[in-house]
Amino acid sequence: MLPIWAMEVLSILTQLFILAVGFIVLVVIVIYIRDISQTRDAVRRNYPVVGRFRGLFTTLGEFFRQYFFALDREELPFNRAERDWVYRSSRGHGGTISFGSTKPLTPVGTAIFVNCPYPVLEDDIAPTEPLRIGPHARQPYDAPSFFNISAMSYGSLSKPAVQALSRGAGRAGIWMNTGEGGLSEWHLEGDCDIVFQIGTAKYGVRDEDGKLSDDKLKDVAARPQVKMFELKLSQGAKPGKGGILPASKVNREIAEIRGIPEGQASHSPNRHPEIAGNDDLLDMIARIRDVTGKPVGIKFVVGAYGWIEELCTDIKARGVESAPDFMTIDSGDGGTGAAPMALMDNVGLPIRESLPMVAAILRRQGLKDRIRIIASGKLLLPSSAAWALAAGADFVQCGRGFMFALGCIQSLKCHKNTCPTGVTTHKRSLQRGLVPRDKAEKVAAYADTLRRHVEIIAHSCGVREPRKLQPMHVRLVQADGRSVSMDDLDFVPPGRVEDEPRFPVQP
Repeated sequence: MLPIWAMEVLSILTQLFILAVGFIVLVVIVIYIRDISQTRDAVRRNYPVVGRFRGLFTTLGEFFRQYFFALDREELPFNRAERDWVYRSSRGHGGTISFGSTKPLTPVGTAIFVNCPYPVLEDDIAPTEPLRIGPHARQPYDAPSFFNISAMSYGSLSKPAVQALSRGAGRAGIWMNTGEGGLSEWHLEGDCDIVFQIGTAKYGVRDEDGKLSDDKLKDVAARPQVKMFELKLSQGAKPGKGGILPASKVNREIAEIRGIPEGQASHSPNRHPEIAGNDDLLDMIARIRDVTGKPVGIKFVVGAYGWIEELCTDIKARGVESAPDFMTIDSGDGGTGAAPMALMDNVGLPIRESLPMVAAILRRQGLKDRIRIIASGKLLLPSSAAWALAAGADFVQCGRGFMFALGCIQSLKCHKNTCPTGVTTHKRSLQRGLVPRDKAEKVAAYADTLRRHVEIIAHSCGVREPRKLQPMHVRLVQADGRSVSMDDLDFVPPGRVEDEPRFPVQP
């Protein structure tokens, strides 16, 4: 027989259990009544209570897939093999694998590098020299690295993420693009080279009316870390639409940096109101370059391309010094920013088509040596970066690769302020997981590893350094299963399409 105290405890536990069961039954009855009474969800109305599990499983499915069900090479936007390569590289593990490749080499468009029978010996390897951008600017920029950090705004990214990127960029000797959100003290913390992006809302360099302010341009240019200015026409996440920053991310600091009201959603115009044609564009480039004394380039997603041909004609009419100092070509298949699915999925050419097209146009117009090409858009692996250099890029930059180096797990919550790794949230409780000191080391290690592996590809192809890669070093798989040299493909039709939409736009 149990002691009296034990029987009393057992009695209390029994009562608590009955109360818990009763409470659960009551909750189920309430849910049942609510589900069968509501009219918005047919599944819950026909299958009360049980129908709610559909929404739960749908929400959890995206997380379970990447861990338990998806194969290494089948996820989008980045599969497990790609993410794991970045993770290993950022930890300094060298990006080496074993037992053969899991990458299928038969899909149409797959790039295959042609190795040389007599690859470059280590004693003959040449370092990648700095490349000058903006020879006609008062302060040209000798960019030291061919691989850099793409445009990601402070606001879209968290404070510790920007701090880690800045410190990592400083250690790796690469530039960091501010994105359209303006320049913060966190960008400058690592003493890295900065590319200041001017978006359509002129964040950080706007006056009270939202127009470009020469005085604020001068203030930004006075920072020694700021090496170049990038005038954004469009970006891969939303070609034809301005930037989007939810109200939940517009805190006091972000509002002050951007020059916008606190706590209100920030929407940029879908283009620069004062730029309605190529003449306006060249005038704006000249103005920024004159005010700042530093190189000025443009960023865009290629769709219609006739305007690029016309821009080249207008440049030659004015003189080559009027040209943008660089063109950043972004891919039309999305980016780190939040965007309407209709644009992200369907508008703008992917980088695989647009980059060689722009390079071919500039060569044909005799401007390839004057205008540097920066390739951007999902180029986070050595093979992608090496392909871009072979296709005509002078520089490659990436955003999401560095987000993975910061710890991103591709939870697809970038725009919801609920990023579980602290990369894209302004909630202090979530940011605490991202320690800038530690993540900066991973940012630098990822950049160093990628550059080293691009060099490995270049040496295998028989050239001494990555910028010597040419289209002839790459073959692209065709529909019949055979590959052809990229050098034999014509990426630009011989004549312009007469009915192709191009600038100037009509009011």
